[in-house]
Amino acid sequence: MAAVAQAQPGTGIESQTKQNGSIDIQDLHTSAANLSIAENATYDGSTNPAKTPFINPSSASKIPITSPLTADQSTKYEKLLTTVKSWTTKPSTTPNPPDHPLTDSDRMWLTRECLLRYLRATKWDVHQAGVRLQSTLTWRQEYGLEKHTPDYISHENATGKQVLTGYDIAGRPCLYLNPGKQNTERSNKQVEHLVFMLERTIDLMPTGQENLALIINFDKKLGGERPPLWQGKQVLNILQNHYPERLGRGLVINIPWIVQPFFKLINPFIDPATREKLKFDHDLRLLVPPVQLLKSHGGDVDFVYEHEIYWPALNELSAKKKALMLERWEKGGKRIGESEWYLRGGERADSEGENSEGQ
Repeated sequence: MAAVAQAQPGTGIESQTKQNGSIDIQDLHTSAANLSIAENATYDGSTNPAKTPFINPSSASKIPITSPLTADQSTKYEKLLTTVKSWTTKPSTTPNPPDHPLTDSDRMWLTRECLLRYLRATKWDVHQAGVRLQSTLTWRQEYGLEKHTPDYISHENATGKQVLTGYDIAGRPCLYLNPGKQNTERSNKQVEHLVFMLERTIDLMPTGQENLALIINFDKKLGGERPPLWQGKQVLNILQNHYPERLGRGLVINIPWIVQPFFKLINPFIDPATREKLKFDHDLRLLVPPVQLLKSHGGDVDFVYEHEIYWPALNELSAKKKALMLERWEKGGKRIGESEWYLRGGERADSEGENSEGQ
């Protein structure tokens, strides 16, 4: 990881803002590369308490180096890439319309790493990886991800029952789930809320990292209730089928007796690869640098959730990082199979120029 320039405590991304208060996209690219933002800076520079997300991983986080593909894996990747480049539509689950046109948003989503995640999830079965990619493209269209705006989701997070901030020791962004702060009735919108936060977590991934850390804390009383089985199965279905290879680590702490039967019921629906990534009542300070771990979870970060401050900051930071990625994708030729490393601010590893012909 690149060295982080030192600055005065409390200096955040606002130190790079223009006079009108907006953040220049290229400045954000610089911050994403950890070159000019203070270590452990939050988006608004707040400390003691922190009220907005951390911008970058701390120096204690080390993003693992990805192993190169074998010759066989490279061949299978190239075969899948050729197939995906031929797509102009994605299937519909209804007869009207029979299919949906492939959009630029879809093409940008179909990165090199995305294709590799689906290949790994299908044990390098090229055909099955293609089938699952098409299924996810259809799901993203029909589930309405782009219609789930911050305003639409806002009420669900009013109490801070989900907080995205900080990075674990491998540089994975940490998404905290706090079921004890539940503020709405059971509904599909609660699942939409989780999906929305997963997307924001992906937006905040640093260069070289494609996994997230999920931290579930049952510290607060649940009022005698536990998550319904249908909701748990729906969440698992979405995570395993449409976000394969995204969960790097799942940390669950303070499990009350009333929730334990839920985990026993849901356990058969969890695939073995996901199950291996779950840890229960583990010392989180060993897995998340204390300087970016919330005090409520054993860390050093004094964090206070104020919705009117946190929510706009999270979504503004996410939007600016997405805008940077879109800018680089367009500059690079709108390629299917583009590298996420490149999109997040790194240099291309291949020999193709930045103005390669789009697919």
